[in-house]
Amino acid sequence: MHIVIVLIQSIIIGGLVGFATGVGAARMWNAPTVQALGAWRTLGEMNACEGDAASHFAFGLGFFFNAWASTVGAGAFTQDVTHRVIPNWAAASLLIRNKDIKKTVQNPKAMGIAGGLIGMVIVALLNTTASAIPESLQVTAIHVLVPAATILINTVMPVLFWLAAIDAGRRSGLMGTIFAGLAQLIMGNAVPGAVLGILVGKGVDELGWTKTTKIMLTAVILLFVLSGFFRGFDMLLLKSFNLGVPGWLNSLHNAIGG
Repeated sequence: MHIVIVLIQSIIIGGLVGFATGVGAARMWNAPTVQALGAWRTLGEMNACEGDAASHFAFGLGFFFNAWASTVGAGAFTQDVTHRVIPNWAAASLLIRNKDIKKTVQNPKAMGIAGGLIGMVIVALLNTTASAIPESLQVTAIHVLVPAATILINTVMPVLFWLAAIDAGRRSGLMGTIFAGLAQLIMGNAVPGAVLGILVGKGVDELGWTKTTKIMLTAVILLFVLSGFFRGFDMLLLKSFNLGVPGWLNSLHNAIGG
């Protein structure tokens, strides 16, 4: 009876989450003309699949195992479920029948329906599996699947996105390399920097150094500066060079909770 209740609740929650995720991912393609609900990371990763159904499915599958292991081992979803698995699998299911991305991946209605159905299946599978698996197997999931998925996210994916940045052109390759390196140092993962580098580089290639691209580059630089400050990267950098941290800088971090 407990499994049945979990299944019903999971179908309802998965449908709502999947629908919102699918619509949000599709609307991101229309920003800033249309206000969008989503994440630039999701947009960049989906764009890297270049409208290929197999690529979308394979990309989501890689993160599905990490999400499953986390659900079984820790009892909680990771952001990969909404950011990577549902939108990419929804896109894959639509692209199998129609290769026109305007009518599939970039269509909020189609992506919403597909995302809702995919969300029902994924959330129901994750929750019912986590409820049914014995505690001994949960330990196995933590010690085996999570490290494997961590290698995929922290090692394999950054390399793939860096290669994608280089393949996108000389300017995108340069931007991707610089921002990926900074992201690895500051955030611990190079993927966000590589994606932002591709967006900035391709934006300049297509639009030139316009007001929009300059604002985009400034916003990205500001993002890294603020991220580094609030993570205490500036203090760690000074210490790595055996330099003392100025009192005013330490006081500033303490004052704003950085």
